[in-house]
Amino acid sequence: MCLLPCRIQFCVAEWWLATEAKSRERVVFGEYEFDCRTGELRRNGTTLRLQPQPAKVLSILVGRAGDVVTREELTERVWGSDTYVDFEHGLNFAIRKIRSVLADDPEQPRFLETIPKRGYRFIATVRNLGPTEPASPVETRYSRGARSKTIYVAATIFLIAILGLVWYLRTPGFGRASAHQIRSLAVLPLRNLSNDPNQEYFSDGMTDELITDLAKAGGLRVISHTSVERYKGTKLSLPEVARELGGVDAVVEGTVLRAGDRVRITAQLIDGRSDQHLWADSYERDVRDVLALQHDVARDIASEVAIKLMPSQQERLWTARRVVPEAHESYLKGVFAASKLTPEGLQSGIGHFDEAIKLDAEYAPAYAGKAEAYGWAAGLNILPSADVLPKARAAADKALELDETLSQAHHSIAWVKYALDWNFQEAEAQFRRAVELNPNDVTAHLWYGMFLAQRGRINESMAEMKRAQELDPLSLMVNGLAATPLLESRQYDAAIEQGNKVLRMDPNNGLGHWMLLTAYERKGDLLRAIDEREKQATLFGGQSPENAAKKVAPFRQAFASSGAKGYWQSVLDSFGPKPEPADPYALATVLARVGNNDRAFALLEKSCAAHSDNFLYWVHGEPAFDSLRADSRFHDLLRRIGL
Repeated sequence: MCLLPCRIQFCVAEWWLATEAKSRERVVFGEYEFDCRTGELRRNGTTLRLQPQPAKVLSILVGRAGDVVTREELTERVWGSDTYVDFEHGLNFAIRKIRSVLADDPEQPRFLETIPKRGYRFIATVRNLGPTEPASPVETRYSRGARSKTIYVAATIFLIAILGLVWYLRTPGFGRASAHQIRSLAVLPLRNLSNDPNQEYFSDGMTDELITDLAKAGGLRVISHTSVERYKGTKLSLPEVARELGGVDAVVEGTVLRAGDRVRITAQLIDGRSDQHLWADSYERDVRDVLALQHDVARDIASEVAIKLMPSQQERLWTARRVVPEAHESYLKGVFAASKLTPEGLQSGIGHFDEAIKLDAEYAPAYAGKAEAYGWAAGLNILPSADVLPKARAAADKALELDETLSQAHHSIAWVKYALDWNFQEAEAQFRRAVELNPNDVTAHLWYGMFLAQRGRINESMAEMKRAQELDPLSLMVNGLAATPLLESRQYDAAIEQGNKVLRMDPNNGLGHWMLLTAYERKGDLLRAIDEREKQATLFGGQSPENAAKKVAPFRQAFASSGAKGYWQSVLDSFGPKPEPADPYALATVLARVGNNDRAFALLEKSCAAHSDNFLYWVHGEPAFDSLRADSRFHDLLRRIGL
């Protein structure tokens, strides 16, 4: 590797190109005219697009027409010791671009011949044009005099390099500038080039799959799709986006176009601090090979950011089965819908996953997507856990039967083992396996963090929640559920701050308001709890501000006259005269608050027998049950479920 600092190499390279340009001006080969000064390439008068680095490579090869130019010489002369560039990949990219724009077949080349294990040779005849001379179809070999001039220029450059090195080593205080390493990146939503809004699911789905592939590379923090989706069509500069996403080192942006049975992706890597362009490439394949296309993009980006993939990671990115296009399309629609985490979105997503499975019964990601959607539906109380978690189990088991490496399937089966089976040991093993397979799996970290919090392992839970927030910093769901270990460990002020953080992101977020109400009640700050109930009556209860105030008036009066006991009696009264809720856990907590312990125990027994989610999730840290903890009946309940 050359020892010259980058600024010297840059100047030398620029001088080299300028010198060569003066000697050659413009050249003609075949139907092409190439301007060595500007890097402009024309075909029969039509300007063709050629990026700066491929243009420099072409200039060198044309200048040495008929000679073999080694790969080492090309990389040294074009890139020097630029620490941002993977020389091998940069040169491969440049050669592909040159061949693409010249419509040159590497197997039967007209212009550019590959010399195995050595380099390349420009084999077409080349003719110099004067500054104003029109191009002519007549071609002659590049002159020996020009080659002699090239040798002279090379010798001159070598001398300059030596002098520059001496100056570099003798200049006090002048050290080598080292570029920062890329350890984190964000993939912005790929721009849909079809101009059809109904195809947005396709570009969004391709973005999500690219993120998933990159996320499997250990050692690289990859921001989740949930956080980047708000930057679709953003007018912010890339450094601004990078800062908002937690200071990521690099940003990937690009486009996707599906036309008939072909899919094309373009992608470029941008430094998140300097806005410097680091790498770009384009990929096109048959739609049946779309997974291989995505793997190509992810693998090349991982190479550019110098992430060394483990053999198992390389295997996952190299191996991609062909897909049934219609099944893949249904799968992308499922991902697009289910990611909204709304009742309608989850139901729609499950339907699309089922359609994908119907079209391709061996499509493992569709089963994994379905399993996770059922898990969210149960966890968010959208559908009864007893009904949907067995379906989640069946889908996750099938996904793992087809592909054991799917992190999504592992964290889905982990949630089933936890919430339905109460098999905590096996659940934890599955969570760990999910994180091992994909260190950037946000849902795995989030669900594992909740599992640990509800098991009373607060420090471990907070570490998982922190990781989830690093990966998905702008997610309302992630930031809301990050309050779980704070509630369980009775850090109520911190939980309140976390709830307020969510509401600063979205004042109407239901999870943020629920976290605030729960924290205020558990802390005993009941006046603020009443205020929060009034806000929720307006936001979610369809009440006008006046009616919302009337609705909570009994709470205010009871608290004013009887304090906390009066407040909790008002909450009990709000259940109705003969409350028999579907899940008796919530009522049991209120009965314990007002001192009706026997009835509270009866409902807890009923909740435990029904494998109630709420009983399992919250009984360990619920302060309402502090008065019951000395009772042997409470210890017996915890023992029976392994808590």
